[in-house]
Amino acid sequence: MTREYVWLITGANRGIGLEMVKQLLQSPSNIIIAASRNPAKATELQGLAEKAGGKLHLVALDVTDKESISQAAQEVAGVLGGKGIDYLINNAGILPGGEDTAFSLDVDILASTFATNVGGPVYVAQAFIGLVEQSEKKTVVNISSVLGSIGSDVGVIWASYAITKAALNMLTYKEAKEKPDITVISMCPGWLQTDMGGPNASHPVSVGVEGVLKTILSLTPEDSGKCFNFDGQPVPW
Repeated sequence: MTREYVWLITGANRGIGLEMVKQLLQSPSNIIIAASRNPAKATELQGLAEKAGGKLHLVALDVTDKESISQAAQEVAGVLGGKGIDYLINNAGILPGGEDTAFSLDVDILASTFATNVGGPVYVAQAFIGLVEQSEKKTVVNISSVLGSIGSDVGVIWASYAITKAALNMLTYKEAKEKPDITVISMCPGWLQTDMGGPNASHPVSVGVEGVLKTILSLTPEDSGKCFNFDGQPVPW
């Protein structure tokens, strides 16, 4: 009998999240919980679920709404019926547009970006950690960016987004230290051709996600608290 592994992915209705669902469905060993704000409008996800033979479950989850997250956690626990979540992927995030540098950013926009990119992963991890701890793989992945890496020296651009990703990287470190029995990492998927990344990004979304999944599946407990690129290489803090 094939060993089954459970994945929960936030922001699964488009971009990186949707591509992760597609690639994970290629293996019969994966059960996927695809979370998005409004699954009823996620037509592509619905189409995948209809053909997935019970391997794909759609769940409503708004990462900016603590009550929505709590309700989703209860629903997922019921769906899994005693199984845990092997891989919790905090993927949902936003990138503000317009001029956004340290001396031009709007603090209100920074706050709303922080609520999604940092507050969301905080509350999602808190709500689902019990299910993660019930699993075999016990892995949490926070989708981050080299833009949040001071050591990568990316310059002045996208300040609000970069600040939130730097905070997310610190959250990863703190989670790893608090719960050494689980593996928690930050993962940069690269600059990908999605709605967020734009058509001029350096890689197709399929290439980045393939690398992300390969890296996740090769993790060991010793990797906890670190940040990796989609090619499996460490990213400096």
